[in-house]
Amino acid sequence: MKAVILARGLARRMRAAEDGARLEADQAAAAASGQKAMMPIGARRADGRLRPFLDFVLSELADAGCGQVGLVIGPEHDAIRAWYTTVSPPERVRVHFLVQPEPLGTANAVLAAEAWVGDDPFLVLNADNLYPAAVLRALVALDEPGLPGFEQGDLIARSGIPAERIGSFALLECTADGYLSRIVEKPGAAVMAAAGDRALVSMNIWRFDRAIFDACRQVPRSARGEFELPEAVALAVRQGARLRVLPSTGEILDLSRRGDVDVVARRLAGREARP
Repeated sequence: MKAVILARGLARRMRAAEDGARLEADQAAAAASGQKAMMPIGARRADGRLRPFLDFVLSELADAGCGQVGLVIGPEHDAIRAWYTTVSPPERVRVHFLVQPEPLGTANAVLAAEAWVGDDPFLVLNADNLYPAAVLRALVALDEPGLPGFEQGDLIARSGIPAERIGSFALLECTADGYLSRIVEKPGAAVMAAAGDRALVSMNIWRFDRAIFDACRQVPRSARGEFELPEAVALAVRQGARLRVLPSTGEILDLSRRGDVDVVARRLAGREARP
């Protein structure tokens, strides 16, 4: 199966300095450049260099059966190209570089993959999240569009994501037969707290067919001035699309901010990546 990794974002939160966030020199350089997927972290390669976070994402996709990966990048992202073509070409996945000319949001980023995807079903996921292998396998095995819904309480307990931060993700509402009926983007901490521990949260990983491209073209700009994928999904649902919600649990590593680097590094310590 094909997988599309969104690695084009501006990484505003990662660029912003945070009190108490101490980074090594090469990590600070990656944070300042906005290329958080290339953050050196976790296990070392045979040459002594730390692997970038994206190596672990690619390794999980290979384990799940995704042998073709499209990396949505910007035209200036030479470091990503160089790593995967010259320095450390993957052995288990074939990487294709899909250029999003301007950082216009995640829905626009998905459109950069349209020609490459063709008529095939495909996964879409963030470059700065490492998802449970079982969740990836479940999406690959699904025979229709869908997404995992992570239980809020489990996310807080297993992933080390502060409860107050969950409100910056998306709250899912489902029909009685398990399909997405509504997605509430960035509902805020109060709404999430009221929803309870069993409330389902989207962590921006999806299985789509090509019908999503029309919604990505039609969705208006958000309040942030971007074309956002959750809003495109909400539009598709209002227009009759059906996305199966898979209630899910498990650890997710989130590398959104500088303060996440230490937590992610400790959890990846001793873990191998075989992209």
